[in-house]
Amino acid sequence: MTARVGVITFPGSLDDKDAMRAVTIAGAQAVPLWHADKTLNNVDAVVLPGGFSYGDYLRCGAIARFAPVMEKLVDAALGGLPVLGICNGFQVLCESHLLPGALTRNDHLHFICRDQTLRMENNTSAWTTNFAIGQEIVIPLKNGEGGFVADERTLDELESEGRVIARYVGLNPNGSRRDIAGITNAAGNIVGLMPHPEHAVEELTGPTTDGLAFFTSVLSSLVTNGRIAV
Repeated sequence: MTARVGVITFPGSLDDKDAMRAVTIAGAQAVPLWHADKTLNNVDAVVLPGGFSYGDYLRCGAIARFAPVMEKLVDAALGGLPVLGICNGFQVLCESHLLPGALTRNDHLHFICRDQTLRMENNTSAWTTNFAIGQEIVIPLKNGEGGFVADERTLDELESEGRVIARYVGLNPNGSRRDIAGITNAAGNIVGLMPHPEHAVEELTGPTTDGLAFFTSVLSSLVTNGRIAV
């Protein structure tokens, strides 16, 4: 049985097609979902792609959280559906309170676009099982509001529970607290990541193919957890 991975398009999404391509290359069926949909169309996992949903008006991700499809997604995610939020998708997950903290303006107040080295810190989430702890990967980073912030209690909780999935290596690109590039919820099915793994899934277009493991990981997780049959 081929896994069905939905990719939600909001007005202003830029990387939805790239995410769908990454899903396809990983071996799943990419299912397009629209912000106004009132169903998730029986998907096995969901990707919230990067971009500027609703023009980033009010605050990044703040309007997208009220999209009709998000009502279904929040319920499904709390019920165990694997969800990956990339860049703007990470912001949407935080605004929807599916992940703690927030993403704020880069500390240098400039948009940044570069290939970024990350160190993987967690391989137990649904989206990171195919990585090794301490493995360093290179995937693109592009954001203007990518600084992850949270209060010290929340940061300590993320650290103690092993919920930091990746950290920036070298110069911190945006001022994220404790060099955090991505986190997961306590259950491990919801992941937010600021850099873009969907842009590093094939040699022709990416700096590496390091990002592909995020998408193959969720397929492995779906099989392991019995959500789909082999």
